[in-house]
Amino acid sequence: MAGGRIFVGVGGWTFEPWRGTFYPAGLKKDAELAYMAERLTAIEINGTFYRGQKPETFARWASEAPDGFQFPLKASRFTTSRRVLAEGAESIEKFWATKPTALGDKLGPILWQLPSYKRFEREDVAAFLKLLPAVQDGVKLRHVIEATHESFADPAFVELLREAKAEVAQVVIDDPDHPTIADVTADFVYLRLERSREDVETGYPADELDAWAKRLKTYAAGGVPSDLPTLTGSKPAKTPRDVYCFFISGAKVRNPAAAMAMIERVGR
Repeated sequence: MAGGRIFVGVGGWTFEPWRGTFYPAGLKKDAELAYMAERLTAIEINGTFYRGQKPETFARWASEAPDGFQFPLKASRFTTSRRVLAEGAESIEKFWATKPTALGDKLGPILWQLPSYKRFEREDVAAFLKLLPAVQDGVKLRHVIEATHESFADPAFVELLREAKAEVAQVVIDDPDHPTIADVTADFVYLRLERSREDVETGYPADELDAWAKRLKTYAAGGVPSDLPTLTGSKPAKTPRDVYCFFISGAKVRNPAAAMAMIERVGR
């Protein structure tokens, strides 16, 4: 069975230490997005977490990336950095008013990043999920929640995501300080790998990249990696699904090299 597509990238494209390590000397800053987009297959946008963008900005980003490229976007912090998530309806409406759908078919999942202190409260999370549309401006949406508090390591959280009206996944985190939840809850999987280190040219050693590449291919083919922890015993239907993998945090200077090394293993 053929698998879904595997998108691999990093967070953003503007980072001074990448100049001379990833970007060639003399490359103009306004050429950095196009340069990265030719070498990776996705970029996670962080700027939308801090401030709203304009529709023409989203359209310009799309125009500078090749066909098939994806831009997942972090949703506004004013929605997620609140005690009661269910009270974020107005903030969510303001986010959609910026027209991220101007990215067209290059719009990736919308990442709702919860603060580390936010605990799992079933009724609040259930109400929040009802605020996430399945379609916006005629574009089918995918949503992903990054919940790092240990209380989210609860089968009830996984079941809520599976029952949501929209496609909603949780981030599969590779980070020693947060729980890894590898259950599949949507028609895609979203991973953030956060252990890159500066003394390794490719961020992750070759054997670890090989292991993660195998896991990504398993997810894409419709399976669930047997060496990652899950919270529920139920297994999803074995149908191909898209997979998003981002090298984030850790030794950030190495993340583009890590992403390119992964693309060599999983293909474009």
